[in-house]
Amino acid sequence: MTFKTEADSGVADRDEWSYAPAVGAGPLRFGMTVDEVVEAAQVLGQTVVSDCPRDHTIFSPTWKIEVRRGVAPSPPAVTAYVSQAVGLFCIAADAVHGPQVEHGIISLVGRDLLELESDVIAHAEAVEGHFRYTPEGYAGPDDPGVVMRGQLVGQVLRSRPLFMVTRDGANTEWDSMPSEEYRRGQPTT
Repeated sequence: MTFKTEADSGVADRDEWSYAPAVGAGPLRFGMTVDEVVEAAQVLGQTVVSDCPRDHTIFSPTWKIEVRRGVAPSPPAVTAYVSQAVGLFCIAADAVHGPQVEHGIISLVGRDLLELESDVIAHAEAVEGHFRYTPEGYAGPDDPGVVMRGQLVGQVLRSRPLFMVTRDGANTEWDSMPSEEYRRGQPTT
């Protein structure tokens, strides 16, 4: 069984982050405040903080923190979402510029989604484990804190994982997904 490396997926020069369920990814820990996220994210580069539209009144006010490697106007490598009620609840790794994050032995960021699906299935079979599909049909690890998303890069749909915990007023991580991330994964016409 062969698992793709970042070199195989055409991704170069990525930071490597660890992920711990219900704890966080890289230097970001779930529950952090906006100021704590900005301070922790300085290891990557510049941050830009903005308000998120309040699409659902059940959620407390939310901020989006875009972390850019190097100098702006580079695209965000990581986007963090912080709720007034629960703090940091979502970390999105950009498919092209984001850090590489592994779940077990499988690289999750920037992968061709069809190849990632094959690797996730093969790994689950090898360890007699499980995997899960999102409601949109993207395969990923059997971990409720990882929501796989698609990001179109050229002609290839690549993986853009969201590392999450449930936020105020939501029942699951899928319900907690920021509306901006939900819209990002929608096909364009």
